[in-house]
Amino acid sequence: MEAVPETSRPDKGFAGLRVVCFESRMASEAGRLIERHGGIPIVAPSMREVPLVENPAAFKFARALMANELDVVIFLTGVGVKALFDLLASVYPQEVLAQALRRITTVARGPKPARVLRNAGIVPAVEIAQPNTWRELLSELARRTDLAGQRVAVQEYGISNRELIAGLEARGATVMLVPVYRWALPEDRGPLRGALAAIASGNAEVALFTSATQVVHALQVAEAEGCAQEVRRGLGAMVLGSVGPVCSAALRDHGLSVDLEPAHPKLGHLVREAASQAAELLARKRIGAASTVTDRPVRTEPAPRPFDNHPMLRACRMMSVPYTPIWLMRQAGRYMPEYRRVRDRLSFLEMCQRPEVAAEVTVTAVERLNVDAAIIFADILLPLLPMNVGLHYERGDGPVIDRPVRSLAELQRIGKIDVPGALGFVAEAIRIARKALAGRVPLIGFAGAPFTLASYMIEGGASRQYLATKRLMYNHPEVWAALMRMLVRVTTDYLTMQIEAGADIIQLFDSWVGSLGPDDYRNFVLPYTADIIHRLPASVPVIHFGTITGNLLELMREAGGDVIGLDWRVKLGEAWSRLAHAVAVQGNLDPIALFASLDEIRARAKAILDQAGGRPGHIFNLGHGILPETPVDNVIALVEMVHEMSRR
Repeated sequence: MEAVPETSRPDKGFAGLRVVCFESRMASEAGRLIERHGGIPIVAPSMREVPLVENPAAFKFARALMANELDVVIFLTGVGVKALFDLLASVYPQEVLAQALRRITTVARGPKPARVLRNAGIVPAVEIAQPNTWRELLSELARRTDLAGQRVAVQEYGISNRELIAGLEARGATVMLVPVYRWALPEDRGPLRGALAAIASGNAEVALFTSATQVVHALQVAEAEGCAQEVRRGLGAMVLGSVGPVCSAALRDHGLSVDLEPAHPKLGHLVREAASQAAELLARKRIGAASTVTDRPVRTEPAPRPFDNHPMLRACRMMSVPYTPIWLMRQAGRYMPEYRRVRDRLSFLEMCQRPEVAAEVTVTAVERLNVDAAIIFADILLPLLPMNVGLHYERGDGPVIDRPVRSLAELQRIGKIDVPGALGFVAEAIRIARKALAGRVPLIGFAGAPFTLASYMIEGGASRQYLATKRLMYNHPEVWAALMRMLVRVTTDYLTMQIEAGADIIQLFDSWVGSLGPDDYRNFVLPYTADIIHRLPASVPVIHFGTITGNLLELMREAGGDVIGLDWRVKLGEAWSRLAHAVAVQGNLDPIALFASLDEIRARAKAILDQAGGRPGHIFNLGHGILPETPVDNVIALVEMVHEMSRR
């Protein structure tokens, strides 16, 4: 991690805040930077590099390289490249290795490995630009070459990058891992124990992480010291700064929300930007503390679920399937005569609140269409009912909220929500539907994402410009943060209840988030959506869906989800490539296409399947919900077409 020269000193900086930094290699520099910016440093080195002296994997790599049995070599760190060359020098002189590497495609993840390679006389064929994460690496490789059948070696750096390996294998590559050194805990763990004690006791306000391994080691030592729960609680009340996307992902994987990430992934930038923002961020957190999500195991693993080998679940996990699974948003809706007969005698809200009715329309859609998943009949706004904001549904106008929430006082009137007590009818509907489905297909539970729910609450209903929402977001960020934290807690409890009732998959609908630009999404939405996703059981796949989100796909992937839903405004193949084929995708036929002739529907469905290319991880769906006037026969025909054309 490189420090950057200081060009200016902030007026206030940390203003006496106590700042924990887990940096090891540049520990002394980190302490000086924090002091220079007005903070009280608590520097706690959390890792050390241990070379792998006896390393058969490295020599296996060298033999394969010399025998022309490799097509691509990916170098992830400068230190790792040098250590690898030094290790092999006793058998393979550097020039011999260089000659062999010049014959194949060499990839450098950023300037440091590129510099070491050039010093050895090797010009990297591919150099990955900032922020140098595995996502950029996979995306650039996809742009340059077809990895199907390619033999790829990956120089590792301490821990295996599971996402990178999975992304390469998903593209058809055979991967050889070349570990060079590993990360170990520091020999002197006293400073680390002291820092964790300060966090656990509330005697620190800011924590800065500069690598993913620091996150793992800090929590590992906290567990050994018997203070893991206190440390997690303490970190949740602090401002958490992360040096870049890889580190941020590690924090979120452990259920910790990232408050800031610098524009450039370097130590100096992290300290400077943390100094300028920490006081305000800390104030926001304290205002929203009463609404913070309760402690919950992070992505815990419940017992195996009954549909783990179903094509729908396998596709969510990017595993091979006999055909592309298909289900359709709003598959239980007004286009079906069976639904209309029920709707004629009951209001929409009555249908949702009567479990036997909600289960009936859920199961009827599966039986009529022969889709590969059921989705429980409900509405994304149901969690607003116990908030007493005056939610009701007007025929022709959709949901209306009589008492919008636009101030802290209005938000505080909501109070704590007992989700199972207020919304238990959804759980009961899931239980009834599961029994009626009799093991035929998995069942999807769902909820609205925090931004979409917040927008409804603030606007009072549907909106075109989201003026009230953005005005609150920009002018009163502390109210926005408190509202979002409350929605995170309620939504997490709501989805957990659905999973416990029997939902096999969860879909998070962020229907309105396409109204935002990337910067607003990262600052005002991403941390809260990520908070929900990473608190759900890892064994239950999460589909993360939004509309008009072509400019946000990479950020949505960062927020989390096993599957990213795509609307029809993007080409599925291009969007999946932007996501580095590291997650599954769902979509993305235009709902209006179902009004076309059967030949046209078939041609459009085939085009989407062709873009997916038979790659594991595609779930066919519309880019949004089925429209009310859609011909039922066309919907049934689409399902049959997808099954037929995609059969392996």
